[in-house]
Amino acid sequence: MDKRRRVSVTDYYSLLNTSLLYLDKATLIWNGNVVTGLEALANFFDMLPSSEFQVNMLDCQPVHEQATQAQTTVLVVTSGTVKFDGNKQHYFNQNFLLTAQTTANNTVWKIASDCFRFQDWAAI
Repeated sequence: MDKRRRVSVTDYYSLLNTSLLYLDKATLIWNGNVVTGLEALANFFDMLPSSEFQVNMLDCQPVHEQATQAQTTVLVVTSGTVKFDGNKQHYFNQNFLLTAQTTANNTVWKIASDCFRFQDWAAI
């Protein structure tokens, strides 16, 4: 029986305030602001208020190995709504690259690059 915990997109949004899902040198672009590295990501996520996400659309596709130097990578595209405590609901779009980190015992998927953007421009 496989006892490894799989993280779904729903899990990702419930774990949003953690940098554990990211590579050590991952980059997040949050509404145009660049955050790079685990320590900076942890600090960024810690400052976000608690939130509720509703994912309305999800699409995934493999990235060709020629573009990733033979690293197994998947592009994930999501959109939906998010409400941060004390703020109104926003529409969002998010794209991230998941890359497989393989060891002798298992494979762990980590986020290499993440781009999050609110879609309701007038409210920003």
